[in-house]
Amino acid sequence: MLRFTLFFFFLVLAADVTVKRTTAMKVCWDPNPTFTGVCLDKNCAKDCANTEGYTDGKCKGSPLRCFCSYPCSS
Repeated sequence: MLRFTLFFFFLVLAADVTVKRTTAMKVCWDPNPTFTGVCLDKNCAKDCANTEGYTDGKCKGSPLRCFCSYPCSS
């Protein structure tokens, strides 16, 4: 029983460390200079990933403009 308890403890500890490492990465945003048309999250994300080389895209602001995201250091 003690072995199982220790194994479970270390499993939870390892999972906690993994979650903290993946969530520690900061996301930076750049305006997409080439995007034209009506900004919808779907077409903005596609344009950012395909033509600009970013990881994702979202429409932000008023009026809606396309912003591309990429991982950056904290």
